[in-house]
Amino acid sequence: MKPIHCLPFALVGAALATPLFAQAPARTVIHAGHVLAEPGKPARGASTILVEDGRIVSIVDGHQSAGADATLIDLKDKYVLPGLIDSHVHLTSDAGGIAGQLEEVTLSPAAQAFNAEVNGMKTLRAGFTTVRNLGDGDGATLALRDAILAGKVQGPRIVDAGASISGSGGHMDGSLGYRDELRPFFAGAGNTCNGADDCRRAVRLQIGRGADVIKFASTGGVNSRIGAGLGKQMFDDEAQAIVDTAHLFGKKVAVHAHGADGIRLALTAGADSIEHGTILDEATIAQWAKSKTYYVPTLSTVNGYKERLAANANAYEPDVLAKIKWRIEITGKSLQQLVPRGVKIAFGTDAGVSKHGRNGDEFELMVQHGMTPVEALKAATVNAADLLGLSDQIGSIAPGKSADIIAVASDPLADVRVLKKVDFVMARGEVVD
Repeated sequence: MKPIHCLPFALVGAALATPLFAQAPARTVIHAGHVLAEPGKPARGASTILVEDGRIVSIVDGHQSAGADATLIDLKDKYVLPGLIDSHVHLTSDAGGIAGQLEEVTLSPAAQAFNAEVNGMKTLRAGFTTVRNLGDGDGATLALRDAILAGKVQGPRIVDAGASISGSGGHMDGSLGYRDELRPFFAGAGNTCNGADDCRRAVRLQIGRGADVIKFASTGGVNSRIGAGLGKQMFDDEAQAIVDTAHLFGKKVAVHAHGADGIRLALTAGADSIEHGTILDEATIAQWAKSKTYYVPTLSTVNGYKERLAANANAYEPDVLAKIKWRIEITGKSLQQLVPRGVKIAFGTDAGVSKHGRNGDEFELMVQHGMTPVEALKAATVNAADLLGLSDQIGSIAPGKSADIIAVASDPLADVRVLKKVDFVMARGEVVD
C-alpha cells in the first residue's frame, strides 16, 4: 500500500498509475481531517471513508487502517465534503455577446463537443462533479454525457436538456439577429413552437433526442438579440403544454424567466425550477413561497458581463448592452427577497455566460445577497441533488452513494471563499488530476 497525499495532483495520478479515464481502483481509503458529510448537519471530525468500485461503502470515526489491498489518500489536513452540483451551465461555449453569436455559425458540432469536454474538465477540477446543462443546439453535450457515462472520457456527471424551447421570436429562437434569408436555417433546430400542440411536439423532439430535463423560456432574455424586453413571451396554454408533456415522460422542467408575469406563468404551470427570477412583486413572491418550485439564482452572470466589457466595450450589441447594465444593478435582489420567505434554493451559475471553472464564485455572491454559508453549501449539494432527482446518488457522503468527494484547505462554513480553490476532487471513485 502506498499512501497518496492530496497535493500535487500530478503525484496522485502517478501514484495511481492510471490514465484519466481509466477505471477507478477497486478499493480506496480516505483519511479526512474534517467531514461535512451532509451540509446542514454537524461536521464530523477525523474520519475514514471507504470507497469501492466508485461508491461509498462506509464512513467511520478516526483514521482506520487501510489494509494492504487498498489505495490510501491522505486528507488529514483538509475539510472533506460532497462533490458540488451546478444546476445551470452551458458547456459548449465560454464566449459571449457578438463573439458568441459568431461561434454559432462558425463552429461545427464536433468543435463544440471539444469545447464542451474542455469546459467540463474545468468545471470538474473546480469541484463540481455534477452539472445540469441547460441548452445547446447541436447535441454536443448529449454526446459528451454519454461518453462520460461509458468511461471514454473524464468529466462531470451531466444532466442535459438538449435544445432549450421557446416561442418563435422568443429568447431561445436561434434565428434572432440574423438576416431574413438566414433565419430558416436556424429554424431547422425545431426548438421553437407556436401554440400548445406545437409546443408538445417541441418537447417530444428533445425527449426523443435523449434529453434528461426540459428547459423553456417564458420571458425574454438579457442576451436575446431583440429589443422585446424581459416580460412574458409565451401564452399560458403553451407553457402548460410544455410542462405537462415533460412530466408525462417523467422529465423535470427548468424555466428561464426574468419578468414577474413570466415567473407566475411558470409557477402556475408547475415548473420544477425557475432560472434567474429577476423581477418580483409581492403576488409572485407569495405564490412562489407556497410552491415546491426551486429558485436557481445564477448570480455569476454579472462577473462574465463585467469581465467581457472590461476587455471590450463593444462586446455586446446596444439592445443587449442596455439589458446587461440593468442586470448588473439588480442582481441579488431577488435572492434577498426569496430566502426569508422559505423558497427552496438550488445552486446554479449560468457558466458559459460566466466563465467555466469559476463556478465557486457563486458562493461568495450568494452569501453577499442574503444566504448563510451553510445555506449556500446546501444549495450546491443536498438541494441541487433533490432538484435533479438524484438524491439517492449524490449530494452527501453516505454509504451507497456515488464517490463524489472534494476537499478544501479550511472550513467553508467559516469562509465560503475557500470553495473557489478546491484541493482534491474524486468523481465516481476516480481521483481527478
